[in-house]
Amino acid sequence: MKTYLQISLAIFIVTQLGACTMGQLTVRASMPMIEGGIIAMNQQSDLELAEAALPANISLIEGMIVNDPGNEELRLYAAQAYYGYGFGFIEDGFMKNGLAVKANPKRAAALYDKGFSHAKQLLADHGITDKMLNGELNDLQQRIDKLGKSAVPALFWAASCWAKSIDLNRDKARNLAQLPKAVMLMQRVLELDENYYMSGAHVFFGVYYGSKSPMLGGNFALSEQHFAAANKATQNKLLIINLLQAQYLERQRFNQQAFHDLLTQIQQADDALYPEQALINQISKYKASLLLNKEEQWF
Repeated sequence: MKTYLQISLAIFIVTQLGACTMGQLTVRASMPMIEGGIIAMNQQSDLELAEAALPANISLIEGMIVNDPGNEELRLYAAQAYYGYGFGFIEDGFMKNGLAVKANPKRAAALYDKGFSHAKQLLADHGITDKMLNGELNDLQQRIDKLGKSAVPALFWAASCWAKSIDLNRDKARNLAQLPKAVMLMQRVLELDENYYMSGAHVFFGVYYGSKSPMLGGNFALSEQHFAAANKATQNKLLIINLLQAQYLERQRFNQQAFHDLLTQIQQADDALYPEQALINQISKYKASLLLNKEEQWF
């Protein structure tokens, strides 16, 4: 004879299955493949192969979201994928089949906006609505202060995509006025989990404080501290940290020697330095060459 617990469990399982559509069940059964694909993409060292594969991967994720719109992991992957594709291959251009593909900041901004739209869905699950994001700073801050560690991924990718979109739309005053809100989101990430996504919050603030003169709110010492913290946490294996330090901090404080040395070190780094993040390191190497080509122009 079945026990009461067994019967209750059976009823619960049937109820849960009934609450899911066939599409949702298919999506959730496919999640391990998506997760494996992301790991494999991060390990990809061939930039042309990665650039060719990313649009199809993004379309796949978007299709899965259509069938399972409440899937938080998929929303997170979508935000990350749009950011990665925009930053890695569109914003500054890319070499494809031996030919230079021109930089397309406008398209990159649109990609960051798409990533932000997915991250906003995640923020809404934590009580931060679109109305709050467009409302008063104090109201938003009060809500952010109540968030716990489970909100870190949503906060991080929302802030990352939002800040990049704002940066590429600096001609629009309304967008620039929104930057403090993106900073508030990332500040909460720093408070809750400073090492999330390879210390991404430290990298964010390294750029934030290093890209402006002190007269406009920049702080070179604080920027350097954030970049150093990110390098320490990643054991100096993540090349994008030094890339961004050169691009923003060293350029802003007119330190040509540091600019040149950091970018040269990136180019000379071992391709096997960080196998788990081979893609972003290869992107950093390519971008380092672009920046070195601008050295005489900037200094």
